[in-house]
Amino acid sequence: MKTALIEKYSTLGGTCLNVGCIPSKALLDSSEHYHNAAHTFKTHGIDLENLGVNLTQMIARKDDVVKQNVEGIQFLMKKNKIDVFHGLGSFVDKNTVKITKEDASAEEITGKNIIIATGSKPSTLPFIKLDKQRVITSTEALKLKEIPKHMIIIGGGVIGMELGSVYGRLGAKVSVVEYLDAIIPSMDRTMGKELQKSLKKLGFDFYLKHKVVAVENQGDEVEVKAENAKGETISLKGDYVLVSIGRRPYTDGLNAEAAGVKLTDRGQVEVDEHLRTNVPNIFAIGDVVKGAMLAHKAEEEGAFVAEVIAGQKPHINYLLIPGVVYTWPEVASVGYTEEQLKEQKRKYKTGKFPFMASGRARASMDTDGVVKVLADAETDEILGVHMIGPRTADMIAEAVVAMEYRASAEDISRMSHAHPTYTEAFKEACLAATDNRALHI
Repeated sequence: MKTALIEKYSTLGGTCLNVGCIPSKALLDSSEHYHNAAHTFKTHGIDLENLGVNLTQMIARKDDVVKQNVEGIQFLMKKNKIDVFHGLGSFVDKNTVKITKEDASAEEITGKNIIIATGSKPSTLPFIKLDKQRVITSTEALKLKEIPKHMIIIGGGVIGMELGSVYGRLGAKVSVVEYLDAIIPSMDRTMGKELQKSLKKLGFDFYLKHKVVAVENQGDEVEVKAENAKGETISLKGDYVLVSIGRRPYTDGLNAEAAGVKLTDRGQVEVDEHLRTNVPNIFAIGDVVKGAMLAHKAEEEGAFVAEVIAGQKPHINYLLIPGVVYTWPEVASVGYTEEQLKEQKRKYKTGKFPFMASGRARASMDTDGVVKVLADAETDEILGVHMIGPRTADMIAEAVVAMEYRASAEDISRMSHAHPTYTEAFKEACLAATDNRALHI
């Protein structure tokens, strides 16, 4: 198919490559290296003197990682003969899109099928003024010129915990204000409890079940006021406030009504099970539609829609799209949470294995965390896998494969896992779920 891509910004790759997944992981890796050098190298027998943080170089390395990835996308566009247009794309009608460039000039292109993939932007609260200097979003947090003395994070979700980890490892005091009673609340609650324990060791303070009522920039510092369940107000002062309460679908300037495309009351593009809008030739994917706001979910949906347009019959099992938090320890999850199974009144078994009992984790000094397996009480089919520990972002793939093939906990427990590896913890958790047969606890 003849394909065109319209991109509002000057670089390709969207949020993930430019101001999301890739730059945050680059900074997470750099800050983890520094933290280990400062806190664990001596135990490993590595002596250092005059250890310091060169934040300018750290940010520059992050920018170079982004540049290389963006250039890779540009190469793929050329390789696949895709016409790239830079500018704001807005509908004229269901087959015509107007492209308005930075210099205000415009052109129109037409297409048989159109895919909306406009992503999302950081959300805020109505009374919070994002000045992008002291009161910032994740975008600004990726390019600070100094290490905060005290970073206050509004929201205990994935993005806040990752960026809080970056600056916490570099020496910042981090305070987290979360409206709900747990951090990373969309994941299995065991994961939030374990992550909170680990982040407290890093010096994090948590104010759970607190509602932010005011944020005031006072020049060199920002004051955040929050109320607890009893109506009592606390006041926190820091030099940076990171507003990290989630993201909203981005349809600004899309002019969807000109094409007759319906939006939901949450601002998402309304789609059916084939990701088709109410206008048959227009599809939508990624953060702008319902579901988890994950780059790999959007990638699956992009391939799905291309196959639908080509007349194929693709399928996505949304339950088996994994979620990951790239803190250290990492958190990874796929399938049902224990809370969801209880809500469904489904009978299930639980198997757990702590990394404290893993020989590989002891060798690398990464003993925080646990692997938790949920299996059907009667059939032993794996229903959910939740991991917090070293390299669980990579380990979760085994659980996804197992669940795609509807494996039982016993199936995994009978497979040989190399020793010593972190993945043995998954096998042991499956053994624990199979009549409590774990070997090493």
